[in-house]
Amino acid sequence: MFTGIVEELGEVVAVEELADASRFRLRGPRVTEDAKHGDSIAVNGVCLTVVETADGEFTADVMAETLKRSGLGALVPGDRVNLERPMALGGRLGGHLVQGHVDGTGTIIERVPGENWEVVRISAPDGLARYIVEKGSITVDGVSLTVVEAGEEDFTVSLIPTTLALTTLGVKGVGDPVNLEVDVLAKYVERLLGHRTPEGRAAPAAPAAAPVDIAEVVR
Repeated sequence: MFTGIVEELGEVVAVEELADASRFRLRGPRVTEDAKHGDSIAVNGVCLTVVETADGEFTADVMAETLKRSGLGALVPGDRVNLERPMALGGRLGGHLVQGHVDGTGTIIERVPGENWEVVRISAPDGLARYIVEKGSITVDGVSLTVVEAGEEDFTVSLIPTTLALTTLGVKGVGDPVNLEVDVLAKYVERLLGHRTPEGRAAPAAPAAAPVDIAEVVR
């Protein structure tokens, strides 16, 4: 589990194309200082498993489903990426609960600079807009952000100078793709409401199993 607070702006060192996946080698001295085989690191909001580490770099395998669902498949050596280690139990939840399971990609469609921040408008893929609400949380390329406005096909976020300076969102332009992860709570609520009767009542629970007479079992 992550929080959407980017720890380091890393770099793609190499991409190896495999039969049904890709192996990435990424540079991130800070996130690899205590990383080992099997650990998780979020790359642009995508939770990846560390294969090996060496000299401030780590490798991770990315399966076809992840390449299809996220923007990782478009990365090439030299690209910068947002990196974050999982939140330690008992640590501060600075952003919001982020799974690292990207729901889809959006596209930056407008950037409006301000005196102290920048407003960015991003398209919402089909099926995701219903989970995005005004003043709710959303993860964009692994960055925890608050939704300013939520439309039927897009939404806006405001980026402070720190976010512009320390994440990829400061350099991405109009037309660039971004990974999106909506608030998981919204998806659970929708799933639960889908199991209601036409009258709006909760669907009856499955019948409980008959109680077992332990005395009969051990007899």
